[in-house]
Amino acid sequence: MLTVDFSRFPLAAGDRVLDLGCGAGRHAFECYRRGAQVVALDRNGEEIREVAKWFAAMKEAGEAPAGATATAMEGDALALPFPDESFDVVIISEVMEHIPDDKGVLAEMVRVLRPGGRIAITVPRYGPEKICWALSDAYHEVEGGHIRIYKADELLGKMEQAGLKPYGTHHAHGLHSPYWWLKCAFGVDNDKALPVKAYHKLLVWDIMKKPLATRLAEQALNPVIGKSFVAYATKPHLPAGAAQ
Repeated sequence: MLTVDFSRFPLAAGDRVLDLGCGAGRHAFECYRRGAQVVALDRNGEEIREVAKWFAAMKEAGEAPAGATATAMEGDALALPFPDESFDVVIISEVMEHIPDDKGVLAEMVRVLRPGGRIAITVPRYGPEKICWALSDAYHEVEGGHIRIYKADELLGKMEQAGLKPYGTHHAHGLHSPYWWLKCAFGVDNDKALPVKAYHKLLVWDIMKKPLATRLAEQALNPVIGKSFVAYATKPHLPAGAAQ
């Protein structure tokens, strides 16, 4: 289940991609399939080991084209272990809402992104997220949980302050907001509640089968209750003479 829309955020074979806070690796895997040179980084060592196993399995199965590379590594988003301008593309999906120093993370991403490079940032959308917080303290008051809710203008403003030039936005996962509202209403750890179980089956069916009915439904729901807000930006080239 991808949050970044690669029709709006195209990759070229050979692009150097950093998936920052990669989690289970969903975006890193897609970039690898598209021929990129991918680095998947996360502070969770257990998840990174799983991502590394999947990269190896994809290579063995021939799922990545010739020239594509993939590396999984543990690291800190506030102190990235890469030189300046190391990447053509940076993706950070559903991560910044967890990090107190979000401006520091933005600064690090901009540092390692080459001039002219592209960045995709996704965070929980303000409206659906506010409903989750109102329904359940347990949804967000956990170690490593969500510490803020972004308004779209706030996130775009912080991106601009970091030196990025936003060029497009959209919402994603409209079918998933009601699921999380049900989870919050019945208990975030209560997977046995009938409405939660039934809706989960619907989501699994949608992800596995991609039927036209749910695809159309999600397209209609995304602008209204899409669970994620997605923003795309570029790092501008320095004006002539600015380096001096």
